[in-house]
Amino acid sequence: MDFVFGLPPDAVGNTGVVAFVDRLNKMTHLAAVPDTIDGEGTATLFLDRVFRQHGLSEAVGSDRDPRYTGKFWTSIFAVLGTRLDMSTADHPQTDGQTERVNSVVEGVLRSICAETPKRWSAMLPLVELALHNPVHASAGCTPFYVIGLSHARVPQTPPRRKI
Repeated sequence: MDFVFGLPPDAVGNTGVVAFVDRLNKMTHLAAVPDTIDGEGTATLFLDRVFRQHGLSEAVGSDRDPRYTGKFWTSIFAVLGTRLDMSTADHPQTDGQTERVNSVVEGVLRSICAETPKRWSAMLPLVELALHNPVHASAGCTPFYVIGLSHARVPQTPPRRKI
C-alpha cells in the first residue's frame, strides 16, 4: 500500500489516493484521501476496501510512511494475526509493484484532472477497472480472472461525450 498526493482538491477536499495492491492476484483498490489522513483513517480504508472483500492477507507491504508505523497499525495487524512488511529505508523500490501501479494511477489521474479537476475521485472506480482488465505477464491472466475465473465485461468502445 502506498499514497499518491499532489492532486487538485476534489469536490470534498481530497488531494490524494491510497493504493492497496495485492501481490498475488494484482488486484488494486483505490480510495481518495485528504493529505491529513492518519494511520487510523488508512486502517479503516484497508478494512473496508481490502479486508472485507478478500479476507486476511499473510503480510501487507508498505513503505515507512508514518501513517503505517503507528501503534494503531501494529495493533490492528496483531489482532488480525498478520504482519506489516516495511520496505527498507530510503529504498521504496522494495515494493516495486505498488510503485508501478502508483505511476500508472498518477498518470491517469493527472490526465483526468486536466479536463475535470474536481471530479477525479469520482473516476476512481473506472481507473480500478482499467487496472484489473489487462493480462499481467507474471500471472498470465487478468486480476478479474484470478479472483473469479471470468473476465470483466466491458464495452468495446467508451461512450461518446456530447459536445
